[in-house]
Amino acid sequence: MSLDGKNAVVTGGARGIGRGIAVELAARGAAVAVWDLNLEGAQETAALIEKAGGRAVAVGGDAADRTSVVAASEQTRAELGPVTILVNNAGTTNYIPFTDLTEDEWDRMIRINLKGPFLVTQVLIGDMLGAGWGRIVNISSSSAQTGAPAMAHYVASKGGVIGLTKALAVEYIGSGITVNHVPPGFVDTPLVREGPIDVEKVAATMPMKRAGRPEDIAYAVAYLVSEEASYVTGQTLGPNGGRYLP
Repeated sequence: MSLDGKNAVVTGGARGIGRGIAVELAARGAAVAVWDLNLEGAQETAALIEKAGGRAVAVGGDAADRTSVVAASEQTRAELGPVTILVNNAGTTNYIPFTDLTEDEWDRMIRINLKGPFLVTQVLIGDMLGAGWGRIVNISSSSAQTGAPAMAHYVASKGGVIGLTKALAVEYIGSGITVNHVPPGFVDTPLVREGPIDVEKVAATMPMKRAGRPEDIAYAVAYLVSEEASYVTGQTLGPNGGRYLP
């Protein structure tokens, strides 16, 4: 599944799942623009790719702000060329009981997790239409499939990502562009480690008795952005270790 000659954007690529995806796509031949609000982390990811012989550029900016997205897209095109692979991975999470959830927390979650993919996709999809070929993968969440306590705002935002995926898949069928989503299960990442969760304890409750790793998600994404997945659109590919069986 070679990605030679393709230019990819991975949002939220400074660490965790995003870093894993960026590194994997680069290993398969793609030139990767690593977008993140944390420019230093994005630079670290880009350096890892370049050290392994790949091509990458670090781009700082807010994926949920249109002005920032436009600037990031312009930098990416100037350094790599038109973008035909997009992985909307940037996101956030936290845990707030529903009755304590404020409008500000709700709006912030929707802005980052749902408005962000909308903006980035809208700004970059013209490159794909011009090329007659494109791959969009949205990172959703298995929590949107199962529900989760104290995460109504997060689950709602990721459920919106799933809906956006299906809508765009239908709208762009026949254009050469596919749109799919990957809902990770419980994955051991820095973001998870920063939360109030005992990672080892939760991992022991998983069907496979371990947490997922960023590369588990990256392999799924690598398939969906490949030429071999040209007949796959609007679909769910869920590397969740058996946590959810649709």
